[in-house]
Amino acid sequence: MEAMEVVSIARQTDRVTTYELIDAIFDDFVEFHGDRHYKDDKALVGGIARLGNMPVTVIGNQKGHDLEENITRNFGSPHPEGYRKSLRLMKQAEKFGRPIVTFVNTSGAYCGVEAENRGQGEAIARNLLEMSQLEVPVLSIIIGEGGSGGALALAAADEVWMMEFAVYSILSPEGFSSILWKDASRAKEAAEMMKVTAYDLRELGVIERIVPERNEHGWISQEDILCNMRTEIETKLNELMNLPKEELIQSRYDRFRKF
Repeated sequence: MEAMEVVSIARQTDRVTTYELIDAIFDDFVEFHGDRHYKDDKALVGGIARLGNMPVTVIGNQKGHDLEENITRNFGSPHPEGYRKSLRLMKQAEKFGRPIVTFVNTSGAYCGVEAENRGQGEAIARNLLEMSQLEVPVLSIIIGEGGSGGALALAAADEVWMMEFAVYSILSPEGFSSILWKDASRAKEAAEMMKVTAYDLRELGVIERIVPERNEHGWISQEDILCNMRTEIETKLNELMNLPKEELIQSRYDRFRKF
């Protein structure tokens, strides 16, 4: 399948959402709101839940299945207060020794004037700095679009996984071709050059695992995908929780340094 076809699938409004993942994978989810500075950002949701007997913090971009919900959720593109809310929850997780799972599905951080005025760049940079030093495991899963620093601000993790038809890139193929060639119509060509697909990124060592969405018989049911994800997430978090804090932080540092 061509890269631009994968981009198109990743952008579809019927992609599984963070709320749906939380409902299927975790138990007893309690959502938290607000960054304690400005307001609650509906593009980014998070709270605490249980995975088996393990308390976890779950954070993710929330898109909608229709236009009305996408407008409410700002199409999954957080303002600074969204990233500050996520950081508040991550620091809380560190305090209480809870592992963190993030679900990423955003074309990028919101780039409006009001977001810049409230410190969008600083909020993203602060997340990257603090996540690099967290003393609890962080697992990030790209479930749709993983765009630019807006995605990376939730993906500075010990491991990054991708759903098979998700994408992860520095910017959109349209933006890339507009900058490089001054021609947005060459997005298909740009997508191939950018290596945005899960298979490209696993080969490059940017991600550790691909969550299959198809097999030799066709599309795998969402129920089966989420059941397998629950098992794999629980296994990985238990593995990471057994690592000494110093080793966990050093491994995370080494992971990003090798890029």
